[in-house]
Formats: sequence, structure tokens, C-alpha cells
Amino acid sequence: MSPLEQELRTIIREPGRIHADEPLSTHTTFRIGGPADFLVEVADRQEVSGVLQLAKREQLPVYILGRGSNLLVSDDGVRGLVLLLAGEFDQFEVEGLRVRAGGGYDLPKLAVKIAKQSLGGLEFACAIPGTVGAGLMINAGAHGGEMSQVVSSATVIWPDGREQTLRPEEIGFGYRTSSLQNTSALVVEVVMDLHHEDPAVIQEHMQHHLNRRRATQPLNLPNAGSIFKNPPGDYAGRLIEQAGLKGLTVGAAQVSEKHANFIVNLGGATAKDVTILMDRVRKEVQARFGVRLEAEVRIWSYSSDFA
Repeated sequence: MSPLEQELRTIIREPGRIHADEPLSTHTTFRIGGPADFLVEVADRQEVSGVLQLAKREQLPVYILGRGSNLLVSDDGVRGLVLLLAGEFDQFEVEGLRVRAGGGYDLPKLAVKIAKQSLGGLEFACAIPGTVGAGLMINAGAHGGEMSQVVSSATVIWPDGREQTLRPEEIGFGYRTSSLQNTSALVVEVVMDLHHEDPAVIQEHMQHHLNRRRATQPLNLPNAGSIFKNPPGDYAGRLIEQAGLKGLTVGAAQVSEKHANFIVNLGGATAKDVTILMDRVRKEVQARFGVRLEAEVRIWSYSSDFA
């Protein structure tokens, strides 16, 4: 057992929640990615604080995994610690029209569960794979709705173990982003203010969103969701399709023939295949339309700075 694992075992009460050399391909919707030095399931705030302080002391990179969507992991994997929020972070509670959800709770699952309690406002999230915390970080949205419309506060833990509750203006929401993105903040709880709605009406809206997703997205093949952000006033998928890039393939990675802003894994695709394909798409769209596409998918490389 390495000295680092020994230290982790003093923080994590159950050794079975510490996974050495864990292949991340089994934890991402892309089914791509090499091993993490350690994948650690943290179950409460004390464990989070302890692990983050250990990482800071040892100058280890830290990554938050979520449900592994919207993520491309290097073929070499990642160094340091990958944290998976479990325990108290994988729960939610309802207080009238207010919902408190742990950062690790499944976002579409939450949308479905609160709909049954006559709470509306989160219907847009029923088809967005990912966790509540990740949804907050990127201001996830679809069908005219987004997290910024419902979030009233979020509690984060910083690398030094300090806990902070942030108001929406401090979270700094933007289009598919927030001021927390690309920081080392770990979202442990999100509070959302919703409204009363007829469950039948909510269900109808969610069914419409799910049907549209099935009709327009390549759900039969591993993918990471939208690869590029929509540029102002346009759609990345439209530009990619107009550039004639649907079906373009590098290795086993392909621009989806169903939705041009998706790259799918045909079986055995590597992160290198995907990044080369992304670069070709970006260059062709810029050459044809003068628009530089910005990646929406997060990319984890072999090493990272831990700020």
C-alpha cells in the first residue's frame, strides 16, 4: 500500500471507497479514458475537507467526477485524486417550494422525483445527464430553461477546507458556464426555489423533452453530449452540418450522422481520436463561416495544476 493510500485511509472510513488505478472509461458516458491514480468516494463534508487538505498539502490535482457526462478523459488517465460525491451528497429534501439537493445527486432523477410532488421549474433538466453540482457549475440548460432560473444558493468547499454559501450573483451564471467553472470549488449542496404545478402538466412537458431527445440525439452510441457551445445567434450543429461534416470519422470517433454537434464512440475510440476530430471540425467551420467553435465538453488531461 502506498503512503498516499495510507493517508487516504485515515480520512475515508470505508477502504472500499478508495480505488487505486481506477479506469475512468467505465465512469464516463463517452466510455473513454485512462486510469485515475485514485478514485475516492467521499460521503460527507468532513471527508471532503480532509481529502482536499491532503491534496493541497501534497500538491495533488483534484477532479470532481459527477456522472461522467460532458467529459473527455485523456487516454493516459489523470494524476492525483478523482472525487465521487456519495453519502449525504447523493440525497435531497423538499421544504415547501424549496428543494435542497446534494451536489452528487442525479439531476434528471431529481427532476422526475420532485415533479411527483407538484413542483415545477426543473422540467428542462429531465433530459440532461449529470449531477446537480455539475449542472450548477456549467449552468446546464435545455428547452428554454437553465439552472440559473431556479438556483437560490449553493454551498461549496474550497481546497483549504473552507465552506462557503454563495448567492446567484456570486455564482456568476453565464451561457453554459459560471464563475465556479475551472476553479477548485466543490459543490456540496444546491438550493432551488420552484413553483407549484399540476404533476400531469409537468409530466407532459418532460415527456415532450424526452421524446425530442430520443428523436434528435444519438442515444444508441456512447457520447458526451454537445461537443461545442452554440455561438451567439446560431447553432454549432447547424454550422457543422452545413460544412458537410456529418459522418466525418477519425479512428473510431465520428461526427454523429443524427446530430452534428455530437461525437460518438463507434467502439474503441480514444481521446486522441476525439480531440483530432474536434480540431478538424473547428478548423473547417472557421474556414467556411468565420466562426470559431468553443468546446462545451470538459477535457481532463494527464496532469493539472491544483490552485
